[in-house]
Amino acid sequence: MEMMKLKPSFARKLDQQYLSPLHLAVTKGHRRMVLRFLEIDKDLIRVKGKNGNTPLHIISEVGNHNGLLDRFLEICPQSILDVTIENRNALHIAVENDRLDVLQVLIQTLRKADYYCEVMNQKGEDGNTALHLAVFHNQPEMLKLLLNCKSDKHSTNQAGWMALDIAERYNNKDSIAVLHGCFIPGVSNFTCKLEKQIVKYVTKASSPIFHRMVNISGEDRNDLLGDNTSKSKGSDDSTIIGRSFMDQSSFLHFYIPIYIVFLVTFFLSNVDFDPLYFGNGNDNILVLSEEDDDSSEESA
Repeated sequence: MEMMKLKPSFARKLDQQYLSPLHLAVTKGHRRMVLRFLEIDKDLIRVKGKNGNTPLHIISEVGNHNGLLDRFLEICPQSILDVTIENRNALHIAVENDRLDVLQVLIQTLRKADYYCEVMNQKGEDGNTALHLAVFHNQPEMLKLLLNCKSDKHSTNQAGWMALDIAERYNNKDSIAVLHGCFIPGVSNFTCKLEKQIVKYVTKASSPIFHRMVNISGEDRNDLLGDNTSKSKGSDDSTIIGRSFMDQSSFLHFYIPIYIVFLVTFFLSNVDFDPLYFGNGNDNILVLSEEDDDSSEESA
């Protein structure tokens, strides 16, 4: 340890098994030594050893002994972005090793990050996300946790399977029961397509606005602002134009309903409606059937 204080680069050296001193300390559960290493260099958490595994990946495999995982994520939260040579992150490893406690801590940290969805839906080389693996191993509690945290249930692996496809193929009844409420055939696909359409139209509608904002000339910007800038300097008047006179709660109550109405209105005005069908297979029934049309013509 004294040698590493004198020459910190020693802490990054890998042994013949391609493990750093921190890898070994984590594997053997030496908490005090682990924390002393991190005092020297917090980025030791991200040193990659055999198969691209970091010390965080080791903890995700062996378990959160003595709260080391919490400490790791507190010191270096970005370490959760690291992946192995198989492109798997800590979530994959926790699920594969049935570490529910580890998965809970990882997700709790992820919820505070901008890269939340990116890590939650990270695909390995085989295209499997953590959700796919939870179904493979028939782990309903992990499955519930991942679904509650917006893991993409429509994501497909290289075989083209979604989570429900895997559960049904391997007859994992517990997983099927959990997924049943999320996957109603037809409705699930429609919901997915609807979400994509909304995102598409909102992006299309907002892009010209942002384009104009970015490319606005200095003269036009000054005309829009008027003399508000000069008035606001050194002024304590909270009602000056350009300043918020609503508290956060009032603003949200005002903003959210209007934004929802805008999205729905814009979507309905742009989407092309097809005839609505109900039922399955060859038993589809048109909302407006031909018989109704014929009867209306006869009555006329």
